[in-house]
Amino acid sequence: SPSQGRYKIYIIDEVHMLSTAAFNALLKILEEPPEHVKFIFATTEAQKVLPTIVSRCQRFDLKPIPEKLIQERLARICKVEEIAAEDNALQAIARMADGGMRDSQSILDQMIAFCGDSISEEDVLKVYGLVSVEQTTDLAKAIASGDHAKILELVDDFDASGRDFFRALVDLQARIRETLLTAIKNGGSDASLGASMTTEAITRLLDSLRKSESGLKFGLNEKVNFEVALLKASEECRARAIDGLIRELSTIANSMTEKKKASNLTVS
Repeated sequence: SPSQGRYKIYIIDEVHMLSTAAFNALLKILEEPPEHVKFIFATTEAQKVLPTIVSRCQRFDLKPIPEKLIQERLARICKVEEIAAEDNALQAIARMADGGMRDSQSILDQMIAFCGDSISEEDVLKVYGLVSVEQTTDLAKAIASGDHAKILELVDDFDASGRDFFRALVDLQARIRETLLTAIKNGGSDASLGASMTTEAITRLLDSLRKSESGLKFGLNEKVNFEVALLKASEECRARAIDGLIRELSTIANSMTEKKKASNLTVS
């Protein structure tokens, strides 16, 4: 029975790590739970929890926390702890946390241990091998315009400064996705990357980058795989899709046919 309050609450984190025997032992309690006992199971891999356990629980799927809210929370913590942290530094931490508030606070704690009471964006980029927002945008623009020399130059800079290529690929996809959403809102095209791109071209670009993830992560030479992925994506996004060309040719052919019919009627 609870010593205080109405309930005694047990929280089991990463519940999917329990063995089958542990789950079976827990199942008996869940079948006939005392009124004063509540269990909270937390997991990032719900599919690994036994169906017999899930069927006896209420399930709540928690969404990732937006980067802006994470950044605001980190800024509040820094203010209370009297830590001088640049906004861009907190933004980089929030971006790396992938929607997890606990992860962002752990990263911030590590940065405080590393930098003391003053944290800059460059400190975060160096420690975790991140690419800055400006560099990510420059890379996206080089891909969109087909500037292969610029792409290779940026990759060399990333390599020389010890940046994480896979993380750079993830951030690049996020940046290009923003362009895709803007293009959809604008009616089908966007020129924020320096070249006018249709939603079709941006989608092909994103798809090409997505397909290169496994090769980059498990390939033998990460830098070479990253360069190939970017150059291939640049070519694919600027190439005309065959189905699009067929539609355009069909439209032109139909238009010419209509004009010819109209001309014949006029002559008659």
